[in-house]
Amino acid sequence: MSRSERLLQLLQVLRQHRRPVSGRVLAETLGISLRTLYRDIASLQAQGADIDGEAGVGYMLRPGYMLPPLMFSADEIEALVLGMRLVASRADPQLVFAARDALSKIDAVLPADLRETLASSPLLAGGKPELPEDRVDLTLLRKAIQAERTLRIVYRDEKGSATERTIWPFALAFFDGARVLLAWCTLRNDFRHFRTDRMDVIEEGTGRYPRRRTQLLKEWRQKSGIPERIF
Repeated sequence: MSRSERLLQLLQVLRQHRRPVSGRVLAETLGISLRTLYRDIASLQAQGADIDGEAGVGYMLRPGYMLPPLMFSADEIEALVLGMRLVASRADPQLVFAARDALSKIDAVLPADLRETLASSPLLAGGKPELPEDRVDLTLLRKAIQAERTLRIVYRDEKGSATERTIWPFALAFFDGARVLLAWCTLRNDFRHFRTDRMDVIEEGTGRYPRRRTQLLKEWRQKSGIPERIF
């Protein structure tokens, strides 16, 4: 492993810990000596990494630190490009714009060789799927999820029968055949999936629903038997 790769790996390990982690644990994780670890910490700090701590106490990378251009390998660049292209073919216009803007920002800070990898990536996303027209603004749904706000909706089943519901939205899934809102339904007192082409929003809630969306998503995964790494 080269020194630059080792420094990158050290940054990645630090990012995985929200509390100070001892030098011994870091050294064992990286397979290096404590002396080498201390030198690497000092080197990263000299390059501007916001690492707090000291020998015998522990180290922590402050939130918000942006990794330098060496953070991406060629494979990681291609994964990012493919992901952005998938977003561009399936998401709402605001997310499509955000994906393109993000790629532009990444391109601006990459070294020349990796910039060429980004520009010439051979990984393509399939054409835009034939999705039914949404009856609701997806941006509104995403904002409600982020703010953990309730929504009052009218939902129509496959036969066209409509019901009014109050829901706690916690995730939005993008499939080839439909976009689906995952939510806790107070009418059914259970998790429910709502196709966005069958729903109308009546009213946005002004306050948070009583549980955190991360907890709802975790419980939904457990009930559905879906591992976190898959969904």
